[in-house]
Amino acid sequence: MDRLQAMQVFVAVVDLGSQSAAADHLDLSRPVVSRYLAELEDWVGARLMHRTTRKLSLTAAGSEILPRCRQMLDLSTDMQAAISEPDEAPRGLLRISVSTSFGQAQLADAMADYVKRYPGVSIDMQMIDRTVNLVDERIDLAIRTSNDLDPNLIARRLTVCRSVICASPAYLQEHPTPQRVEDLSQHNCLTHSYFGKSLWHFEQDGEQVSVPVQGNISANEASTLLRATMAGAGVAMLPSYQAGVHIHSGELIRLLPHAEPRQMNMYAVYASRKHMPATMRSMLDFLVLRFPEEPAWDIGL
Repeated sequence: MDRLQAMQVFVAVVDLGSQSAAADHLDLSRPVVSRYLAELEDWVGARLMHRTTRKLSLTAAGSEILPRCRQMLDLSTDMQAAISEPDEAPRGLLRISVSTSFGQAQLADAMADYVKRYPGVSIDMQMIDRTVNLVDERIDLAIRTSNDLDPNLIARRLTVCRSVICASPAYLQEHPTPQRVEDLSQHNCLTHSYFGKSLWHFEQDGEQVSVPVQGNISANEASTLLRATMAGAGVAMLPSYQAGVHIHSGELIRLLPHAEPRQMNMYAVYASRKHMPATMRSMLDFLVLRFPEEPAWDIGL
């Protein structure tokens, strides 16, 4: 537990009169505020507040602890001011959560460039193909592809995530090339276990079209689907950040270029802006420049 952060949350709730007001002031989500309060009470070993729907009031233990929390926070501020540098360079550890496919295809190279620029920073990339709880799993920053983000998190938009329909030359030598999206229902389609498992969505001629698909291979992350597609197993819908280089090399053939699979947005998400360290700020700025609205991997597709 970050005890100083928990103390700061406790003091803010008392001063502002509610958890919601403290959450807004500290730029935290309401669940995170509640979690910090609960963890502080567990550490102290006593209930600090009486919580009702109308107001908050301090318990006897809370009244005893409050001035001590203020003293600790003031001391912490003085210590930080004593050692701070006006032009502090980014340094320290950043834990970043990212999908396996984007991590392997794009982020690993990006992080190599970042640490060359800022050698005082260490990056711990967690390749996780699920939505992580940033606070519980101690993740500083997550790269997420979504059109429906958790409203309790802070998000900085990076770029658009496009998908392409593709197959290997070997597969297309044995099967007719689909001319319309409806033809996909006649092909062995390799699907993601959680996204588009049985229905692929397109925009075609200004209209939304959905096509039922099925196949004999599915996987819970795109890198496996990429390998199976390149091996000639079938047709796949893959992110362009991953498939683009293989389309340019001829290892994969893009199909149905007139039909655009549903696009999603890519974000860098984190839990709080409060006291954002220089390392986090520099990473966010780096990612925005590295992954612009029209990313390099989409050029020529």
